Amino acid sequence: MKIIRYPEPAQWEELLRRPALDVATLNDTVRTVLQEVRTRGDEAVKDFEERFDHVRLDSLSVSEAEWAEAETLVSEELKEALRQAHANIEKFHAAQRFESRPVTVTEGVTCWQKYVPIEKVGLYIPGGTAPLFSTVLMLATPARIAGCGEIVLCTPPNREGKIHPAILYAARVAGVSKIFKAGGVQAIGAMAYGTESVPKVYKIFGPGNQYVTAAKQQVSLHDVAIDMPAGPSEVEVLADETSRADFVAADLLSQAEHGVDSQVLLVTTSETLIPQVVAEVERQLAQLPRQEIASRALESSKIILVRDRAEALALTNRYAPEHLIIETADYLELAQGVVNAGSVFLGSYTPESAGDYASGTNHTLPTNGYATAYSGVNLDSYHRKITFQELTPEGVRRIGRTVEVMAANEHLDAHKNAMTLRLNSLKS
Repeated sequence: MKIIRYPEPAQWEELLRRPALDVATLNDTVRTVLQEVRTRGDEAVKDFEERFDHVRLDSLSVSEAEWAEAETLVSEELKEALRQAHANIEKFHAAQRFESRPVTVTEGVTCWQKYVPIEKVGLYIPGGTAPLFSTVLMLATPARIAGCGEIVLCTPPNREGKIHPAILYAARVAGVSKIFKAGGVQAIGAMAYGTESVPKVYKIFGPGNQYVTAAKQQVSLHDVAIDMPAGPSEVEVLADETSRADFVAADLLSQAEHGVDSQVLLVTTSETLIPQVVAEVERQLAQLPRQEIASRALESSKIILVRDRAEALALTNRYAPEHLIIETADYLELAQGVVNAGSVFLGSYTPESAGDYASGTNHTLPTNGYATAYSGVNLDSYHRKITFQELTPEGVRRIGRTVEVMAANEHLDAHKNAMTLRLNSLKS
């Protein structure tokens, strides 16, 4: 990890820049794959599965026999963990239900909202180097609570053409309708356009690498809505002289092991903490099975020493981290000043992994600085709010002239006439 001491604000933009691929080349590749899936459907998805995931599939659908087999392959201990995590996620998201109430804005004019679930949603579950069955719970549980009619899930198979059994078990627990063996850009294209096997959905959810993020952004221009531009994962830890170096190091490594393009950042007001954390990172890294992945992620990660807590907070809000862990003595006070973050973990005993798995909050969050404008996935993500309004004759009398004047001044005479006719009808 690179150590930077007391950077000036003018340096922050460059200092906080995320690692990135050649976007021009990336977008060209994504565009080509999406076009093939749009025109050739299942066959294109199978071809790209063979090319990228190194497996030739006879069918994209997960069969009932595969669902049943998965049930027998997942340990009872993991099943219980998944059920407990699901219960917590369900409880937290169910509490987010919206209750509409009519509002009389003036006598005779009533407005209200209707909460309507998105009928068809697509969930993307990354494969790669780890089976993210936890993401199944995070995406499917609120979709079911919301009342989405069809919940479609795509995830890449292994080289034997099988989906990890824990992903299938989690999908059954959380209420997924259909699962398909497709990963990466081809999976996003299949859900966006629909194929012979994969239904077209109205909104796509789920994290992924930069190719998946680019694919989601491209299909969102014309064909389908997306949750957010969620790319490679990241964490920032805020620490001071009271922080435990072993906890801080563990939190940094828990994010670094996600992937080589992950980024971890330590912002601290304590010079003495830095060598302690560096030593702990080296010690714990040597014990990790995924140390090669974590080591490569650490190459683009940083430790930043700042002058005081105000500067630490300003730097944090500029960075807008996906995950923010505040391990300072005054973490509750410091948290009041956080305005840009996906999810915040407070105190020394709240690791990011709690939110990743079982505390109940959602771990599908905005990355790459998008926390300045996007929320993480929540129950609202699976709904639309349709507005309704009703005017009585008294309501027409109350706001009719206002509508006429505004329409006339926008030179929209037909708009004005629609109200004028009603006003005149009340004079007779």
